Amino acid sequence: MHIIVYCLDHPETAERRRTHFAAHKARLQASPLRALIAGPLTEPDGTTSGSFFLYESEDIETVRHFVLDDPFNTAGIWKTVDIRHFENRVNSH
Repeated sequence: MHIIVYCLDHPETAERRRTHFAAHKARLQASPLRALIAGPLTEPDGTTSGSFFLYESEDIETVRHFVLDDPFNTAGIWKTVDIRHFENRVNSH
């Protein structure tokens, strides 16, 4: 099953994001979860305003625990974290 994670940053957290980026990236690379898509949400001017992930997992609670323990969340960068099941209907039969 697919699970999306949509996170929006608190305002004025760009420096904190840079500080915690290495730990965030290392955690993602060591993850037992399969990320199909992962990256920053950006504004038209190129500034980062959040994060987006698409995971493949049979258990949404595993994803929830992994995301909530992410350095970007524990450092107070993410203002909101929305985790939901996702059904891909493109090219489905």
